[in-house]
Amino acid sequence: MTRDVRMLDYLRSRLSPLQNYLVDGYLDGRVSRREFLRHGSLIGLSLPFLGRISLAAGFGAVPSLARAEAQPGATIRVACNAPIQSVDPISNGDAGGMLMVQQVGEFLCIDGPDLVLKPCLATSWTPNREATVWTFTLRRGVKFHSGSEMKADDVVATFDRLTDPGSISHALAMFKGVLQKGATRKVDDYKIEFHLDSPYGNFPYLVSSDNFNAIILPASYTGDFEKSWDGTGPFKIGKFTPKVGATFIRNDHYWGPMALPARTEFLFFTDIQPQILAFQGGQVDVINSVPALAGVSVLSDPTANIIGIRSSAHQAVHMRCDIEPFNDPRVRRAIAFCLDRERLVKGLMRGNGDIGNDSPFAPVYPSTDPTVPQRKRDIAQAKELMKAAGKEKGFQMAVTAMQFQEIPDYAQLIQDWVKEIGVDLKINVMNWKSYVGDRVYGKSPWLDSVMGITIWGHRGVPNYFLTTILASDGLFNAAHFKNKEFDALAKSYAGAADLEAQRTAAGKIQRLLLDETPQLIGYFEKTLTVTKKNIVGVQARAISQLFLQNAGRA
Repeated sequence: MTRDVRMLDYLRSRLSPLQNYLVDGYLDGRVSRREFLRHGSLIGLSLPFLGRISLAAGFGAVPSLARAEAQPGATIRVACNAPIQSVDPISNGDAGGMLMVQQVGEFLCIDGPDLVLKPCLATSWTPNREATVWTFTLRRGVKFHSGSEMKADDVVATFDRLTDPGSISHALAMFKGVLQKGATRKVDDYKIEFHLDSPYGNFPYLVSSDNFNAIILPASYTGDFEKSWDGTGPFKIGKFTPKVGATFIRNDHYWGPMALPARTEFLFFTDIQPQILAFQGGQVDVINSVPALAGVSVLSDPTANIIGIRSSAHQAVHMRCDIEPFNDPRVRRAIAFCLDRERLVKGLMRGNGDIGNDSPFAPVYPSTDPTVPQRKRDIAQAKELMKAAGKEKGFQMAVTAMQFQEIPDYAQLIQDWVKEIGVDLKINVMNWKSYVGDRVYGKSPWLDSVMGITIWGHRGVPNYFLTTILASDGLFNAAHFKNKEFDALAKSYAGAADLEAQRTAAGKIQRLLLDETPQLIGYFEKTLTVTKKNIVGVQARAISQLFLQNAGRA
């Protein structure tokens, strides 16, 4: 087995991210033989090479080296952010609550670090020709912790809850214009169909771990998750104490390989520094998510192992396109030319990130068009734009930002940089709850501010960023950006069913956003998870999820 795994690692290392993306799609059935041959020939892939990959991988049957090295029966201790509100799969939107639900619940499919979806509660999925109907085949023999078997009725009920406009579903923005309540239909006990509002080539990501609210719950679920914790996962609830922590125990009736740890313990914190002290003091084995700037001491700790995952997470600086002075795109572009993006990645993020280009198409996405020119700092051009816009004398402006991770430091850097073009930028920092307000226009400093900085977590595909944050009717369009050409291109991207068509649409969107610049995206951050050197098998995700079923002490 070890020889096979090493061969697989060697073969994988010879592939680019795009090649690995196509190989995984072919192996799990999402990419047909015809599509593989058509796209693979363009980037140097052949079926003989794929055959060697398949043989080494055993089509997913070979256990990882980490699991083989881990000793079973351990207790894995994790430091993490405390849930901000009651833990509920439907309404949760914070990292702490999301992490708790994910320990006991599962998704139809799982988004890996390579952004390729893997089967979980669904074994396969296929679209119709137009990508308007997606059919999912469910895994047989899966049981909820309460004892009942998971079937199609449970999946239908789950997505009807999440798409109910009268519910408290945090996923409503994800499904807006894509899937309505009642459009998830049972074919038989182990097969369902999603009937979409319009073509959507990346739809499986909306029902995967990429959508952290999409945990499959029993059809009978009526709320108050903190009493039942009824999922299908490899761990069951042991004890949950709000603001303190939680313990989980191995589920001995799990449908897959039994979890290696007998127990996991999560300690809740409201700040990163106490987590670092707990790690260095030996109270915990893992820190789920470490900010690059505030976590310097632990990231350079010789007793620590760093799991760094490239992501699409970013801090967006929106500029109100409907209000002076940002109703002129030349002013917005001038601000953009002030940013020193290389310094942001090397300095602010300590090298743990990718340079941004003022669009949500992160370098990690296979569909991002790499031929689009990278915007760079150019003060001379910024001054020319300000003069053309009649703003050569500059202006005063306030930027509203949330008190989170490196955002206040980011705001100060922008403040210093825009001074060179005469902009006097005042900084207004607010706590997260005050900043987001009621999350509706007219009642939210975030959505109403002329200029603001907001954190956006990782997504495995850019669709959410395009439709929710930048579309004319986007629920969280803080820039108040309304552009019919963009809306049409975003719709074209969403409907594209193959990578080539997605990249074509992406390139047009990227160039349009460089021209319009409704928001600044200076960098994309890595998700950083820290473990003790003797802890192996921890599987972190860019969305700050943590899979511990293969974890143990070496």
